[in-house]
Amino acid sequence: MCARRFLGFVFVLTLLVVAGAFAVYQWGGNVLLRSATPRGHFEAAAAGGGPDYANPSNWIARPGLANDPSRWSPTNEVRVDPIAIDTRVFYIHPTTYLERDRWNAPLLPGGQTEFRTRLFVQSQASAFAQDAEVWAPRYRQAAYGAFLLNSADARAALDLAYSDVAAAFDQFVKQNHDGPIILAGHSQGALHLERLLREKVAGKAIAKRIVVAYVVGWPVSTTADLPALGLPACTAPDQAGCILSWMSFAEPANPDLVLHSYEHSAGFLGKDRKQADMLCVNPLTGTKDGAATPQQNPGTLVPNADLTTASLVKGQVGAACRNGLLVLSGAIPALGPFVLPGNNYHVYDYALFWQAIRNDAERRARAWHR
Repeated sequence: MCARRFLGFVFVLTLLVVAGAFAVYQWGGNVLLRSATPRGHFEAAAAGGGPDYANPSNWIARPGLANDPSRWSPTNEVRVDPIAIDTRVFYIHPTTYLERDRWNAPLLPGGQTEFRTRLFVQSQASAFAQDAEVWAPRYRQAAYGAFLLNSADARAALDLAYSDVAAAFDQFVKQNHDGPIILAGHSQGALHLERLLREKVAGKAIAKRIVVAYVVGWPVSTTADLPALGLPACTAPDQAGCILSWMSFAEPANPDLVLHSYEHSAGFLGKDRKQADMLCVNPLTGTKDGAATPQQNPGTLVPNADLTTASLVKGQVGAACRNGLLVLSGAIPALGPFVLPGNNYHVYDYALFWQAIRNDAERRARAWHR
């Protein structure tokens, strides 16, 4: 990728922190709300008609699509034994629409939104794409202001975005009617993936086809949320049919901005959410509440000195689950200057563990076949 594109990727991540993280990012008070809130009230028609996912143009990545960004790879990619060739990945990208002109992005927005969307698919979904087929839908994503408000407009915007994701998943299943499935998302994508698990997977026959679900960058309560998702937390590195979730922080970790809203909300089962109950599955160990040294990290995705591409750096970042957070250790590479208050590495949840995620998916795919 050219220098401008990679630099643009790093720059826009800081904006997407606001876009796709949590409603707790309200530290700017009324000033931030005024600058983030979409104009007017929610109108479904403003985002255009609903997508027909039988049309390949309504996917940002899928088999046979020209210039599929999920096929990107680092310059020094580490090849591992391939994931079983019949594995399909359904990936939901985070928020890339940063405008205020409407509550939901148009399906084919073009411009910088298209540029950002491709970059996220390129840097995250690529971890699964060595030999698996990645399917990533375009969807009328909620604008970033929807995450700063608890209003009827915000809820309607999120519901509309999810309706597209659900329709895309239905088409994905229709075209892939058997075989193993990996589910993955980040931030807004992880929020929609939680709902997808509740409504389309839990208690359904398709649950037996799920290799693993990566619900990354969004908090999951083990007591108030997880039982409603239909799959358990991953407790072993070669376990199939389970969920990984983590939120990355460096020391000294201060999650107050995250916890304020989280601990004042009810989970899917109607129970209160607490930090002590937050799910943390370490991608370096593949286990709930796991710990790993930097030497155990097979590759962090890092831009090179002149920002012309990205490469994998081994053995620099360790991590341990602590009080529901994934707390980093070691010499964290210069990923970019956009770490959130409280040493929150939300932006880099995938990049920190890119090769470990690839290895994890491969192990679990093999376990599913066994």
